[in-house]
Amino acid sequence: MIRTTYDLLDSFSGYANPDMKIKRMVQEGNLFRLRRGLYVTTTKISSYLVAGVIYGPSYISFETALSRYGLIPERVYACTSATFRKNRSKIYKNDLGVFTYRDIPAAAFPLGVKCERENDMFYAIASPEKALCDMLYVQKPVYSQKALRELLFADLRIDEEAFAQLNRQELQQLVPRYRRRTLNLLGELLDKGR
Repeated sequence: MIRTTYDLLDSFSGYANPDMKIKRMVQEGNLFRLRRGLYVTTTKISSYLVAGVIYGPSYISFETALSRYGLIPERVYACTSATFRKNRSKIYKNDLGVFTYRDIPAAAFPLGVKCERENDMFYAIASPEKALCDMLYVQKPVYSQKALRELLFADLRIDEEAFAQLNRQELQQLVPRYRRRTLNLLGELLDKGR
């Protein structure tokens, strides 16, 4: 269960020193700090469920979502999420793992995000198409179709069969929102039917 400092202080209001009670629980391993003012009562909780609570608004994307959907072969150890208007990347390390947050354009942020349910809790995650667009947005720009193909299939190791199954219509709606040359090339690639 996710708990805030205020929630815990209220729960321990009968104690002479509620702050010490919280510190003792953390030291004893009965409470785990996610970030300042935010705790969980167990480490047996999915990183997906706490990522949006640690720093937000955000949704799971980039290599984390690409790996989950089988678009890349690598297993991902950090939980990476997209945010907007933060103007910097953010990293949190805690007992549940490493949580990374990267900016994307505000115009692209609300599109292509869905709500998933796990253990009666919900989290936001990018669609496969959105995760790919987010990932391309943070890459060094490319300026040709050849360079885009190399970026997609050699550098990022996107599975070509999985790529062919992506929803082209959703990708075409997302691409202009990023205003990035690499994404424009993706739109051209989709127009050609690859």
